[in-house]
Amino acid sequence: MAMEKVVDLYLSEPATREKWQKLLESLGLHDFSEREISVIDHTLGLVDDEGDLVGTGSIAGNVLKYIGVNGEEEHSGARFNKIVTALQQYLFNEKIFHSFVFTKEKYSKSFQHLNFVELAHTDTAAFLESGMPDIQDYLSTLPRIADQENKRVGAIVMNANPFTLGHRKLVEIASQENDLLYVFVVASDKSLFTTNERMQLVKEGLKDLKNVVVVSGSDYMVSTATFPAYFLKSPEALIETQTQIDARVFKNIIAPKLNISRRYLGKEPLSMTTHYYNVTLAHELGPDIEVIIIPRLEIDNQIVSASEVRKDIANNEIESIKKLVPKTTYDFIEKKKNELQDRIKKGMNINGN
Repeated sequence: MAMEKVVDLYLSEPATREKWQKLLESLGLHDFSEREISVIDHTLGLVDDEGDLVGTGSIAGNVLKYIGVNGEEEHSGARFNKIVTALQQYLFNEKIFHSFVFTKEKYSKSFQHLNFVELAHTDTAAFLESGMPDIQDYLSTLPRIADQENKRVGAIVMNANPFTLGHRKLVEIASQENDLLYVFVVASDKSLFTTNERMQLVKEGLKDLKNVVVVSGSDYMVSTATFPAYFLKSPEALIETQTQIDARVFKNIIAPKLNISRRYLGKEPLSMTTHYYNVTLAHELGPDIEVIIIPRLEIDNQIVSASEVRKDIANNEIESIKKLVPKTTYDFIEKKKNELQDRIKKGMNINGN
């Protein structure tokens, strides 16, 4: 044990990649899909004095993933601590002082011993964070109103890729039923419109509604885009687990702090994934948080959807977009048309939500 050292692993080298994957497979991890691997920024290995790989861990942005160590009980704890500490040191050197891990539920305690704080868990998975600014810091930055604990407060979480008249209708209904409405915009640059663009379009599209506050969901509105699947059994398990984790963070930490008692969703007749998400969400949040599902806006017998807008951009049918989005969104698309089409040509996925 004394001679074990932490080394950089370069997964682009086939021999290294093979050793790394073999180790993780021996520990019960089997998903090495492009979705999981392409986001890795750096990988560390733990090598024993005979040169064998006995532990590893990777970094994707500020998320720790693919952490695994082998060995008997008395060795594996020390190895785990060594690899996680080395990953955090790597992040510090990169000036990243706040990190997350999604892991099997049974490893949550091991991370908590290394000063990670658990935000939520299910039977299979746990979501933890370490460092600053943490979730309490995030919540303290959100705007509040006087006497908020005695007011009716609602919430909507949206990707708004881009902001449409359908989103606008949902917000209008919710804003009429509450003293204060938080609109959380999912922060994830996996969409055609960047996080900053989506934030800007939502803010511009709602600025006349005085009791509506548009805020970033930061890292705490967990989207399938950011949730890793490599330790789960199936794509269905990914959607279910991600939704449960997302709902539990919202219900147990975010909602109580802001006095949110209602969450509004658009009814989902088009996407099975979103429909499944809505059902699971309603099940998870109730009865403490009332889940209100609003029928989707239709124009000319067509459901208004952001995916339709993205298709129109791809097909250069910009005129067709006019009836689906507020003027602020339309003007932005018209101005940025070439850049948006360029992103699609370069492979940006426009399907999904």
